Amino acid sequence: MTAMMTILGPLVMGAAFGFLLQRGKVTSCNVIENQFRLRDFTVLKVMGTAIVVGGIGVLLLVDTGNTKYYVKYANLLAVALGAALFGVGMVVYGYCPGTALGAIATGSVHALVGALGMIAGAILYALSFDWLKAHVLNVWALGKVRLPDVTNIPDIAWFAALAVGAALFFWWVESREARQTRS
Repeated sequence: MTAMMTILGPLVMGAAFGFLLQRGKVTSCNVIENQFRLRDFTVLKVMGTAIVVGGIGVLLLVDTGNTKYYVKYANLLAVALGAALFGVGMVVYGYCPGTALGAIATGSVHALVGALGMIAGAILYALSFDWLKAHVLNVWALGKVRLPDVTNIPDIAWFAALAVGAALFFWWVESREARQTRS
C-alpha cells in the first residue's frame, strides 16, 4: 500500500494542481504576460491564495508535530540572481514551470519548446555548479535561517501578516478591476 501511495499520491496531487491551474486560467501565456504588464492580476491572486493556504497548512503541520521545517541555506545573492533570471524567463516564455506543464497538457507546443529550454538551462546549471558554488553561493550567505529566527517574530505573526497583506492586496485588485469595468 505504501509503495502504491508513493506513486499514486504525487500523480493525483500533480493532476489536481494542474487542473486548478487550468481552472484558474494561469496556463495561458497571455494571462501571465498581462500580469507583468499590470493589466491582469489573476496570477498574483492564484499564487497569493496558494501561498497563504499552503503556509498556514505547513504551520499547522509543524505546530501539531506532524512534520518539521527543512531549512535550506539562505544564500541571498544566489536567490536574488535566480529570482531575476526566473522573472526574465517568465516574461519572455510566458509561463512558470508549473503553468508550463499545465499548458503542455492542454496541447501548447509553445510551452513544450520552452520546457525543453528549461531542461537545457537545468543542465547548464548543473555543469556550472562548481563555479557557482565557489563564486556565488558563498556571497551573502546567512546559513540555515528563517525570518522568525532573524527577527525574533514568531511564525504565526509572519503568517498572519502574510494573510492580511494578501487580503488587502486582493481587495485592492478587486476594487481596481470593478472601477475599470464601470469605466
